[in-house]
Amino acid sequence: MDSSQVERKLTAILSADVAGYSRLMGDDHEATLATLTEYRQLFSSIIETHHGRVVNAPGDAILAEFASVVDGVGCAAEIQRELAERNARLPEHRKMVFRIGINLGDVLVQEGGLYGDGVNIAARLEALAEPGGICISGTAFDQVETRLPLEYEYQGKRSVKNIAKPLQVYRVLTTPGAVSHGVTRALRRKRTLAAAVAAVLIAAGVAAVFVFSAGTPTSVEQPPPWEARNLGIPDKPSIVVLPLVNMSGDPKQEFFSDGMTETLITDLSKLSNLFVIARSSAFVYKGRAVDVRQVSEELGVRYVLEGSIQK
Repeated sequence: MDSSQVERKLTAILSADVAGYSRLMGDDHEATLATLTEYRQLFSSIIETHHGRVVNAPGDAILAEFASVVDGVGCAAEIQRELAERNARLPEHRKMVFRIGINLGDVLVQEGGLYGDGVNIAARLEALAEPGGICISGTAFDQVETRLPLEYEYQGKRSVKNIAKPLQVYRVLTTPGAVSHGVTRALRRKRTLAAAVAAVLIAAGVAAVFVFSAGTPTSVEQPPPWEARNLGIPDKPSIVVLPLVNMSGDPKQEFFSDGMTETLITDLSKLSNLFVIARSSAFVYKGRAVDVRQVSEELGVRYVLEGSIQK
């Protein structure tokens, strides 16, 4: 690289790729290329609207930059919401879901290309993101924390390949409390119910086991009490919301049950006098038969909320 033609600058970098691209291509390469072309055009349009530029788009990947991190994160959120709407019209096995990572960092610029750790970190954040999700660095979070109508979940420090220091990682909740963008509308209808459940839990001071049937909790029970001091848990009330079990028999409802779990976690987290275990820790128990006492001991919480959803 000719140093005389290289400049440095601080910029917001967006890195995106398709989750499961090889499988999609293996199943139907023509349909996959058609969808990818359509979605690339969507990326380009929204990126331009948010004052960014596409730097490169090799294969299923997209690299873009923004002068403002606020523009970059707002752009990513809009992209994921729009993609969710379009994917909802596709068969389950043809949905094309992107992961997005965003970093604010120093980069080298040559002939319009971006290079350096600033770009590499964005790519590593992308790899940490869930399909349909967005992960941002600590430097990006510091700039957007209070400037966008979004919520964020701290994922801790992560050591990633070829980056010397662990990264501070935050997950962006593009729809507050919702992991699955595809169930946005349904979750909005459920938020009042979730808030009501949260209020009941705190008022009663118990861990609940409940069943959703047509969106209504049919029972709330309190398990046998145990001494909190033996578990080494916080002094203030603490709770984990275990992933709600999909009892409908329809695998497509899995997104809904996961989204409802996230809604409960988010609503409970808004109560300042309650310690709530993060979604990433709670979902370790998804699909497992668990004992609430063991979960309480492992996570250091006083209460465990578990349940199921039926239609």
